[in-house]
Amino acid sequence: MEQYLKIHPEDNVAVALSDLNKNDRLEVNGETLQLAEEIPVKHKFTLNPMNAGDTVFMYGVPVGKLTAALPSGSMLTVENTRHVAAPYHIGKQEYHHQAPDVSAYVNRTFLGYHRKDGQVGTANYWLFIPLVFCQNRNLKVLQEALETELGFRRENPYKLMVRELAGKLRKREEEIESPVETSKVFPNIDGIKFLTHEGGCGGTRQDTQLLVNLLAGYIRHPNVAGVTVLSLGCQHAQITMLEEALGQTGDDLGKPLFFFEQQQYPSEHAMLKEIVRTTFEGLDEANRCQRTAAPLSKLTLGLECGGSDGFSGISANPLIGVVADRINALKGKSILSEFPELCGVEQDLIDRCAMRETAEKFVRLMRNYEARAQEVGSGFDMNPSPGNIRDGLITDAIKSAGAATKGGRSPVSDVLDYGEYATREGLSLLCTPGNDVESTTGLAGSGANIILFSTGLGTPTGNPVCPVVKISSNSILPQKMKDIIDFDAGRLFSEGMSQQKLADELMDFIIAVASGERQTCAQKLQQDDFIPWKRGISL
Repeated sequence: MEQYLKIHPEDNVAVALSDLNKNDRLEVNGETLQLAEEIPVKHKFTLNPMNAGDTVFMYGVPVGKLTAALPSGSMLTVENTRHVAAPYHIGKQEYHHQAPDVSAYVNRTFLGYHRKDGQVGTANYWLFIPLVFCQNRNLKVLQEALETELGFRRENPYKLMVRELAGKLRKREEEIESPVETSKVFPNIDGIKFLTHEGGCGGTRQDTQLLVNLLAGYIRHPNVAGVTVLSLGCQHAQITMLEEALGQTGDDLGKPLFFFEQQQYPSEHAMLKEIVRTTFEGLDEANRCQRTAAPLSKLTLGLECGGSDGFSGISANPLIGVVADRINALKGKSILSEFPELCGVEQDLIDRCAMRETAEKFVRLMRNYEARAQEVGSGFDMNPSPGNIRDGLITDAIKSAGAATKGGRSPVSDVLDYGEYATREGLSLLCTPGNDVESTTGLAGSGANIILFSTGLGTPTGNPVCPVVKISSNSILPQKMKDIIDFDAGRLFSEGMSQQKLADELMDFIIAVASGERQTCAQKLQQDDFIPWKRGISL
């Protein structure tokens, strides 16, 4: 195994691929470099002597500026390096991209749910959506009834554990049976999902519109077979707003869509009874849909990272980029999110925009977001978490340069604000926060029917309607947290596997998940995270 990696020819720092000792000698560009100190795995070290004020380059772009002079072989830390990002501007849109060879996948298919609007789902869910937080309790009542009686609820293993401990305390034996799934009444329905949230009223009108746009995306989502919407009646998020955001009725969408407004009923009980009767009929209709073959062009990949480490930007993220380029070349879609983690690589993305207006929208959204962050005393430079920093991502620009590799090298076909739906084939940029769940919530709301999620430190994040594939940047994490990791990209280093071989394996895994032949770890754990972004609150 190599001891270090210099990512780009113009870089003046390298990444330690294993723990390196003080005075170790490394061969760098034909010369011997002696380390000035111990360099932990995943951390960065200087390749030549540098002065205070010198710019640090990784991935061929500026990622920091030194605040102290460092001899060659010194580790970059938050004490000696501060964030700096390259300026950017809109120029001529003349990007040329050589699409990868995808001849091996042209005739490959997955088994999906075909919708009347031309989209294809990788799953078949029924959704319950509240337009306002006042309906959360009603959703919980309905959830208990529907999941239990229709066979979607799994026995809680911890309830059995407590029963066993209580039995021992009472000094009587009790047989503890293993959890058993009740047979489902509707076998072609993958689940009934309840999107509880804290919005819809009392916040800014901007946040209300953002929420409504997001919910409209979930209703349109190809993995959604039908939807039941609950409203109180007097809140900011009105049914008419949702209908306007959809621009279509349920019939136009090709799926059942039911609205219920509590203030139009004589009692809560009367409304809930009608909801159960009507939804049951809708479930019966949605259950008739079955999986049939679909081309890979019907896949929309959400590209996400969370709990990143110093290997994320050199193993898992570039691997995702290779797969995204393949799907784009097959005329599918990919969506790259987390605008705070594109800081410092804006110029590359601008240059890759297919149209000037697309580049202008990207610049406008980036600058507005940064300005709002600064207004509350923050900024993109404060994005790296304590876990990121401990594992070598000490500036936002270092983190961003690695995170952006998830987008591969395809041209940018579109730029989306939060809650906007992806309609153009190829790569889209989606304005979301770096917060994992707010971002994955947005990716699904923009139509992603599979999310590829890289992680180096581990996170259980999932989504109610979209399978989330967890891809580890290192080979230690899958052993340490094997119940949340689906794919080990760390084999690039631990086993010396080629990126192309890993990409082939990941493509096969994606097709199996899209076909319902495999469940992701997040699906098995029923990790249904849903947190809408309140603009300007999260970074």
